[in-house]
Amino acid sequence: MRGTALTAVSGGACLVRVGGIQITARVATTLTIAAGNILLMARLGSTYYVINLVPAAPTTTPSTPAPADSTPVDTGDAPPAPKPTVRTGTLTCVPTATACYRDGSWRSDGDPTNSFDLYQGRYGGSSYGRNTGVAFYGSKPHTLSGATCTKATVKIKRLSAGDYASRSATLRLVNQTSRPGGAPTLNETTSGPSLTIGSSTTFTLPISWGQALIDGTRGGIGISVSSDDPYIHLAGRGSWSAAFTVAISWRRSS
Repeated sequence: MRGTALTAVSGGACLVRVGGIQITARVATTLTIAAGNILLMARLGSTYYVINLVPAAPTTTPSTPAPADSTPVDTGDAPPAPKPTVRTGTLTCVPTATACYRDGSWRSDGDPTNSFDLYQGRYGGSSYGRNTGVAFYGSKPHTLSGATCTKATVKIKRLSAGDYASRSATLRLVNQTSRPGGAPTLNETTSGPSLTIGSSTTFTLPISWGQALIDGTRGGIGISVSSDDPYIHLAGRGSWSAAFTVAISWRRSS
C-alpha cells in the first residue's frame, strides 16, 4: 500500500496518512523521511511499517538504449553447406517407333515401318535373312539428364511365331534414338524374360541400361541373335499399345 508522510522520523516512527486515515507507522532505521514523502507501506497485524520511499516521477524521458550488436562472431570457420534436396520420380517412355531390320532394309511387308513388330532370328527354311527388332525412344529419356537411374523396366509381349515353348529373346541396347537409314548399332546384351506365345510381362532391365538412356549414350532397345534360333516374334506398337514401354525410376539431388 502507499501512504504520505506527515512528519519526519522520531523514535523509529512517523505519522502517515493512508487512505484519509492518520496512523503511526514504524520506520526502518536506514530510511530518512521528510513530511510529504510518498511511502511504500506494509501491514502486519495491526502494525504498519514503512518499507521504502516511492521515488518521484522522472523529469526527463530515459534515452533509448543502443541496439545490441547482432553481427555474428567470426570464428574463422565456413558455415556448413545446406543439406541437398533429393527428388525422385518415374518417367514413362513410350516408343516413338518400333521397327524390324532384315536383309539390309527396314521391313514394311506387314505393319507400317515405324509400327512394325519386333522379330529376332530367321524363320525356319526361309530364304530371307535374320531379323533384328528395335524400339526407339526419341529424346524423352534424356529429359532426365543429370539424374541417377534407380530402376528401369520394359513391357514385353510374345506373339505367335516359332515354336510354342517358352523362349527368351536376347535384348540389346541400340545407339540410335530414331530409325536410321541403315542397320541399327547394337551394343550391350542381356537375356530377356522367358515367355510362351500370347504371354506378356514387365521385365526389369539392368540399371545401367536405364542410365544409358538418361545420359543419351543409348537411344533404343532391340532384340537380336547371331544365329537363326530362337526365332521369336514380340509385339510392336502396332499390335499392342503397351509394347516396349520403358519406365525409368530416378533420383536427383539439388
